[in-house]
Amino acid sequence: GIGRETCRVLAREGATVVVTCIDEAGAKETLKLLQGSNHMVMKYDVSDFKTAAEVVKAIIQKYNRPPNILVNCAGIVKFTPVLEETPESFQRIIDVNLKGAFFTSQAVCRELIAAKLPGSIINIASMTGHRGFIGMSPYASSKTGIEAVTRCMSKDMSPYNIRVNDVQPGMIDTAMAAATTTEMVEGWVNQCATRRKGQPEEVAEVIVFLASERSSYVNGSHVPVAAGF
Repeated sequence: GIGRETCRVLAREGATVVVTCIDEAGAKETLKLLQGSNHMVMKYDVSDFKTAAEVVKAIIQKYNRPPNILVNCAGIVKFTPVLEETPESFQRIIDVNLKGAFFTSQAVCRELIAAKLPGSIINIASMTGHRGFIGMSPYASSKTGIEAVTRCMSKDMSPYNIRVNDVQPGMIDTAMAAATTTEMVEGWVNQCATRRKGQPEEVAEVIVFLASERSSYVNGSHVPVAAGF
């Protein structure tokens, strides 16, 4: 998916990558794809907010510095009609997609500020926050919330030379997209200028640009990667 491809492109560009995932086996598979040898895997459940600081501390212990790039890729989706949605299911999506990104960013920012180091945080929003889709109220809410976090956090962190941006993927060829209905995929693709699904690498390339100094004047921005959807 987007997370794996982002790790691969970051490593290709010379970054040392820490692959964090609730699925440790999947993270190890990602590790095998990365150029270079100084990368590492850490099991991390972003919805367990209290562990965020512990994960960042472990990275510092390994590399003697906090991560100066953070890409918040963790995300889940569940397609549920409004009349069938439950508080527990709604909360789970918010915990992973929105609060997980916020508190992971908070933990990284605290360490960057303490070390007086610059940084770049990239969140994954979604075009679903701008269009109505059946059964996607919790997911779209979480991703619209990500955009608000990006805007606000960028202002909070700007004095410390920490930039915060997000990308807004459209219909990307991932496992998450495969879980949608054929009708939804076709309807989405037909509204794209290119008339095709995007590839995870196409999103990853934009993320890595935002992570780099090539985007030094980009802050608090939302970048659609959706082929004109």
